[in-house]
Amino acid sequence: MPRQPRLDIPDLLQHVIVRGIERGKIFRDDVDRRDFLERFRSLLAETGTECFAWALMPNHFHLLLRPRQVELSRFMRRLLTGYAITFNRRHKRSGPLFQHRYKSILCEEEVYLLELVRYIHLNPLRAGLVPDLETLDSYPWCGHAELLEKRPSTGLSCDSVLELFGGKHKAARLAYRQFLADGLTMGNRPELVGGGLRRSQALSQRTEEHQDYDDRILGSGKFVESLREEGLLQSSLSPRMGLMELQTAIEGYYQLPSQGLCQRGRQNTVAEARVVFCYYGVRWLHHSGAAVGRHLGVGPSSVTRSVRRGEKIIATNRKLKIGIEQAIKQ
Repeated sequence: MPRQPRLDIPDLLQHVIVRGIERGKIFRDDVDRRDFLERFRSLLAETGTECFAWALMPNHFHLLLRPRQVELSRFMRRLLTGYAITFNRRHKRSGPLFQHRYKSILCEEEVYLLELVRYIHLNPLRAGLVPDLETLDSYPWCGHAELLEKRPSTGLSCDSVLELFGGKHKAARLAYRQFLADGLTMGNRPELVGGGLRRSQALSQRTEEHQDYDDRILGSGKFVESLREEGLLQSSLSPRMGLMELQTAIEGYYQLPSQGLCQRGRQNTVAEARVVFCYYGVRWLHHSGAAVGRHLGVGPSSVTRSVRRGEKIIATNRKLKIGIEQAIKQ
């Protein structure tokens, strides 16, 4: 199935998971970890992004963020690119450091904020990086010790977390610590990284037992529906259409015969239809370039060039844009 676009919506909670390429280490020593945290701290302050939990593991890391002034994608691009350049230079390596896509899950804050804080901060203990909760209390590579005020601040929104446990800081820290201890027997909690109640399609059209699920959202059906009513999901949740359906729509618009789009040639109409097909297949419906290429019988580099050409055509011809998008939506 084609990968879906991330839901990059400001002012909403996002659980971000980033993994090393081919499960490789992204933190080899404490120098790497300190460099990452310094970049992270600076970006939080510069962009006004709130962080409620974080944990650095050898080959991946977790962040619980609420973007404010800057989109999550821009925040993560700056964080990952800067760190990867320094890491490669320091360790005399080349090539990608991270998997090509980080995972981000849009979360219903009221229900899941504290559960995610606990889940993320217990990661080092579950993975055996520390032997017990007492050691985790002062462990420098996750935000737990910061909430207990046993480590320097990285920009974690400690007050926002602790106020959920009570008015006075000392009592709140004790209650938070007990909350973490209560989670030790809960296991890996896969429901917190796979989307929970992941409703993504129009809820009113289906019965509860036949809902479609979306692993980019962790929240109740009411949460998803409220986002949809506010118009926040309409641009993010693109219509799901297969490449054959898209081909039929494009051929119909350009009045080509069936399978005419797959015929190679230099005719202006067919050539334009092919690049428009590539543009909508990749940018609008979020199919991979490789899948679009296989469908047309061309390589990924040809698809990339066609997407750029299609983008220019669509940007300069509003009538064409409206006509094709109406054909796709029919």
